[in-house]
Amino acid sequence: MSKMISKPLVLTYFYLFMYILLSSGVILYNKWVLSPKYFNFPLPITLTMIHMGFSGLVAFLLVRVFKVVAPVKMTFEIYATCVIPISAFFASSLWFGNTAYLHISVAFIQMLKALMPVATFIMAVLCGTDKPRCDVFSNMVLVSVGVVISSYGEIHFNVVGTVYQVTGIFAEALRLVLTQVLLQKKGLTLNPITSLYYIAPCSFVFLSVPWLLLEKSSMEVSQIQFNFWIFFSNALCALALNFSIFLVIGRTGAVTIRVAGVLKDWILIALSTVIFPESMITRLNIIGYAIALCGVVMYNYIKVKDVRASQLPSESIPERISKDWKLEKKSSDIFVPNNSGSASDIDVDEETPLTQSTRLSHIGRSQVGNHGA
Repeated sequence: MSKMISKPLVLTYFYLFMYILLSSGVILYNKWVLSPKYFNFPLPITLTMIHMGFSGLVAFLLVRVFKVVAPVKMTFEIYATCVIPISAFFASSLWFGNTAYLHISVAFIQMLKALMPVATFIMAVLCGTDKPRCDVFSNMVLVSVGVVISSYGEIHFNVVGTVYQVTGIFAEALRLVLTQVLLQKKGLTLNPITSLYYIAPCSFVFLSVPWLLLEKSSMEVSQIQFNFWIFFSNALCALALNFSIFLVIGRTGAVTIRVAGVLKDWILIALSTVIFPESMITRLNIIGYAIALCGVVMYNYIKVKDVRASQLPSESIPERISKDWKLEKKSSDIFVPNNSGSASDIDVDEETPLTQSTRLSHIGRSQVGNHGA
């Protein structure tokens, strides 16, 4: 019994628990801060800029002052052609996602997030990093039908909020594809700290433009309360979530994080109806989300099968051990696959889009090994 419950296993489950707790907490916290019915800070761009400014500052201290990690070789050409476009879509996805909290419930937002694989697959096909496939397309149709049913059953359906959330999902999907297309050409590897170091300040500058046009005047006219500790703790939770997902990936893998993400969504939907009484869910909501979830699960199963099929039959055991050892050494770096991979294989947590699932479980290690890990 003592062998089964080992210290590493306990630590892994602790990281998973912290990931689910922080991910759910950040979403509920953002909803509470932005909602006019609660803290009443209806300025999503400002809140996103606070997150980016805080994350960029912490990353600067870790890289330049405490030298926890070393900065990568970043030229002006790489920054202009890679970092700026990625930062623009990253900031857009967060901006649109936070704005959706003003119009629709947390539960419905989580249901709409089931569209993430659909959006990523569409963007990957349009950008030429993935090919149309009948099996994947059928799953995408199933997910879309489920989301449509869930939307039809939404009591407080709001077109504006739905458009903001769906637009944010597609902006994040395009960022994922751009990350693969642009960074792979430069051979860059960024861990979460260096990602924040380069992308957060650029996103902050990008957000300043719509902030000046849309929210600056509102802040000057209206009496909006500003509590330092609330915004500091909110930004701290968002930053902690980035690192918790990174720790979970380092301990487990992409398959585990996907399962944990599904569990988190169900917990979050249930919690939101308790914390926010106006967030009602109907039977049709649940049926639609269950249908969409079936499509997502089937999609994940296809991806796992693809990973297994990509393993070379002639690969010897010593070669596998060598690749696993190399993978362990590089598990702290963001892995950007080459052209033989697809952007739809890249996993992402919606609340921590800078931290990608880079370490596959033992099922998928051969794919990383085939890319020269």
